[in-house]
Amino acid sequence: MTDDAANKPLAGKLALVTGASQGIGAATAIELANRGAHVILTARDDRKLEQVEDQIHKTGGSATIAPMDLAEPDSIARLATAISGRWDALDVLVINAAVFVPHTPVQDLDPKAFSHALTVNVLATQNLIAAFHPMLKRAERGTVIGLTSSVGSSPRAYWAGYGATKAAFDSLLGSYALENANTSSVRTAIVNPGGTRTDMRARAFPGEDPATVQPPEVVAQFIANMLGKDFPNGGIFSVKDAK
Repeated sequence: MTDDAANKPLAGKLALVTGASQGIGAATAIELANRGAHVILTARDDRKLEQVEDQIHKTGGSATIAPMDLAEPDSIARLATAISGRWDALDVLVINAAVFVPHTPVQDLDPKAFSHALTVNVLATQNLIAAFHPMLKRAERGTVIGLTSSVGSSPRAYWAGYGATKAAFDSLLGSYALENANTSSVRTAIVNPGGTRTDMRARAFPGEDPATVQPPEVVAQFIANMLGKDFPNGGIFSVKDAK
């Protein structure tokens, strides 16, 4: 293996990361770019996306920003059309963007907030898969990685809104993995990052000291390392268990 291959194992690969303007999404985009991938960065905040893009370029990486709102009708279809018009295959799709639902009893869930979370966390996930499945199939080893939460599989009091969206998210990705197991080379992994220093974490645990949880770069390295390994298709992988 040459030094370039060792240092840039994702050279020549195309990756799309949602929610790439901050937190785990930004850290993952930067890590994938550092390993040689051209990364397409999507999120709503174009100013923050530009900052992440600048950071990638300063270290010799390659990236393109695509500001968009996953909840906006046809936004994903327009993105897929633009990307497929420039590239033939998509090697990596990281589904990271998510909307948090404030803690509340089930009977008190705000319908608008819950509906918005379902749109971004669930419906957009299916739309992303539908839009990019053809490009993922054309890749040598197309990989979908979705970021989940333990509340999706283990219900917790007052977390029903967010937990329900993540339960549906896990089911969608798990089914997609099974459907492709014997029909294509596309593989899927669901990653539970655990406690991580993000804005969403701060909203969920307002009294927590951020220094007591891992930085997003730890999760980013975990995701990037997975791309070079064989793993059970459709499995749920915990960053905590890898430490």
